[in-house]
Amino acid sequence: MPTALLSHPDCLGHVTPPGHPEQVARLEVIMAVLDDPTFEPLMRVEAPLAEDAHILRAHPHSHIELIRTTNPAEGRVSLDPDTHMSPGSFAAAARGAGAVARAVDLVMEGKAQNAFCAIRPPGHHAEREIAMGFCLFGNAVIAARHALEAHGLERAAIIDFDVHHGNGTQDLVWEDARILFASTHQSPLYPGTGSPSEQGAHGQIVNAPLPANADGQMFRRAFERLILPAVDAHKPEIVIISAGFDAHRADPLANLNLTEEDFVWATREICRLADTHAQGRVVSTLEGGYDLAALAASTAAHIKTLMEFSA
Repeated sequence: MPTALLSHPDCLGHVTPPGHPEQVARLEVIMAVLDDPTFEPLMRVEAPLAEDAHILRAHPHSHIELIRTTNPAEGRVSLDPDTHMSPGSFAAAARGAGAVARAVDLVMEGKAQNAFCAIRPPGHHAEREIAMGFCLFGNAVIAARHALEAHGLERAAIIDFDVHHGNGTQDLVWEDARILFASTHQSPLYPGTGSPSEQGAHGQIVNAPLPANADGQMFRRAFERLILPAVDAHKPEIVIISAGFDAHRADPLANLNLTEEDFVWATREICRLADTHAQGRVVSTLEGGYDLAALAASTAAHIKTLMEFSA
């Protein structure tokens, strides 16, 4: 089975203010690098618009309506100093949520071994009723709950290696024993959450904060000592990756020193655990990464590694 790539031109329609790091060019450089012949075997799928039912697996109807009705007909509106909407923002966010749900369908139906969702805006800072940190909807949680509730799985894991802690994901799964959330992230750093003491209502949240200037060795040690054992013990039937590449040493928004090789290593270890417990089912969704060259190279390396695990 192939690796699926899900995206949609609507994700380019989310236009942030000039100079904003979460810019249209992020997705443009990713799609450009994926034009290389190396990626010809990918199953390319146009992301559908999510139904409200998909988004309701993570957010109440009031939040969906707030985002829908706040979407401007022209110009921009700001939900907070970091999070903005343009006329194409709701459609972009709906394509993102639709992408992750469709990706889950593909791997659950045996049409793809794993999948990457090249989407924006990102999702892991969106809390149950709060859009923040560039994020409108919690895509990783939408994916995990879709697998559980539409496909009858009992356990899922979300692994987040974005440099910023996924406070939104943590908020959304805090009470849900079915979903393990495991995160490496720089601390202290925005949004200020992600302490090891934050363990969820069922002990199913594992936070492994890293200090500023931590390198790949420290990142791998956190994975080996905390993240991977927790995932192994949870025995997930599907693994969702919040794939943020802003822990790269070139990224302007943080101070970790990872390289493409570190993301390859983490992806490979995650896929091996998925082979053990989840029949290799992995759905990865784009989160951060704001140096364009590093983002393109890291995403390409991540997808190549996913392809290694596709039959």
